[in-house]
Amino acid sequence: MSKSLVVLSGGQDSTTCLYWALKHFDEVRALSFRYGQRHVKEVEIARQLCEEAGVPWECMDISFISQLSPSCSLTNPSLDIEAEKREGDPYPTTFVPGRNLFFISVAAIYARNHGIYDVITGVGQADFSGYPDCRDGFIKSLNTTLNLAMDEQFRLHTPLMWLDKQQTWALADELGVLDTIRYRTLTCYNGIVGDGCGHCPSCKLRREGLEKYLEQTPSNSPSMGRKTP
Repeated sequence: MSKSLVVLSGGQDSTTCLYWALKHFDEVRALSFRYGQRHVKEVEIARQLCEEAGVPWECMDISFISQLSPSCSLTNPSLDIEAEKREGDPYPTTFVPGRNLFFISVAAIYARNHGIYDVITGVGQADFSGYPDCRDGFIKSLNTTLNLAMDEQFRLHTPLMWLDKQQTWALADELGVLDTIRYRTLTCYNGIVGDGCGHCPSCKLRREGLEKYLEQTPSNSPSMGRKTP
């Protein structure tokens, strides 16, 4: 029996990966994290989605990450969440240094304890927000490191690595969960579920991809008949 673990935030990308995993593996578990993020609501969304999908779910507290990232607007509520970059800093203010390094490393240890060696994460570099830990090179490097560190043969899966947001929406539609992803997930930097606030960088990227997908969707697609944004 094939088994996998999904690193689940409750956002568009990781939730799409959850349903991708359900299609490709016999048994799926999900792991979420509280890391001092300003919108813990996403964790509750992840729990609800897993409960409805019949997926075993757990959440771990690794909030020390927020103490390491005082200049990140996702972990410091006093900072402007919509400021794209700070002066002299090449990365967005929403970049949490080491987040995916910690998430995937902890997930791999958790997976090993459950006899799971396939770990799935929703990172992607084709249409990302400038985060270096979303790149393919990082994932491949970390995969090698985890195998060396635990003398195992983990496989890190990144179904969205080379998909832009339009293609990610297409995948959600193909999996039959476009409405779930659109209306039930939390991607918005301002903490608004579904279509979000509409003006933060994350919402803009998500909305542009959805509009492009719906514009090119043929009349026989399962997404037709839904209202456009």
